[in-house]
Order: sequence, then structure tokens, then C-alpha cells
Amino acid sequence: MMKLTVPTILQTPDLGLLFLRISGAILVLYVHGLPKLLHWQAELQHIDDPLHLGATLTLLCALFAEIVCPLFVILGLWTRLACLPFLFLLLVSMLLVHADWSVEQGQFGWLLIVAFATIALSGPGKFAVRNPFISH
Repeated sequence: MMKLTVPTILQTPDLGLLFLRISGAILVLYVHGLPKLLHWQAELQHIDDPLHLGATLTLLCALFAEIVCPLFVILGLWTRLACLPFLFLLLVSMLLVHADWSVEQGQFGWLLIVAFATIALSGPGKFAVRNPFISH
């Protein structure tokens, strides 16, 4: 009988973290960040402002959390820190803006919270850009 061997690189949780980081961040960029950036004026007209920061500042914060932070997560650079603004945005959205949603209606948001909290707790894994400010 022939025994199937799996390459060592595929046996590591780091590959799973890489997949979670890249797929989750691309999803956030594609579904949330880029549409907000491309339709800036329309977004300013209807963005919710639960923290009363003003529409422009709220949208700028959302863009930071949904464009800049996912890019850092993809690279694995300052990953844990980069997850925090997006997690804050998601929690504000789910608990304040969409507080009336059922779990079923908000399942995409809750799944993103679970995914990005997992990344924040686990770190980037070994498949990540090295931090240039820390000697290795």
C-alpha cells in the first residue's frame, strides 16, 4: 500500500493563519473598503455616525479600518495592532448601528469579528513580513 505524505509546510497552523489573514482582509477590502473609497460622496450622505464624530471623520476612520488595516493584515506587519481598528468598527456597527439585527441578519459581521479576533489573538504566524523596527 502506498502511503501519502503531506509536505511539512502544509502541516503547520501558520499556513491556516496565512489563509485566514489574506482571505479575510481581501474580503473586507473588496466588500467594504474599496466601495466606500470609490463612492466617497455618496457614502458621506448616508453613513451612520453613532459616536457623533461627524460624517467626514467617521468615514475616514472607516476607510482606515477597512483599507489601511487590512493591507497590514495581509502583509502580516503589525498584524495584532492592525486588527484592532477593524474590530472596533465592527463592534460599533454590530452593537450600536445594527443593534436591532438578529444573529442571522448580522452573521457576516459576527463571523468577521470571530476571524479578526482570532488573527489578533494568534498573531500573523511565520508567513509574514518582518517588522523593520525590531531586530530579529
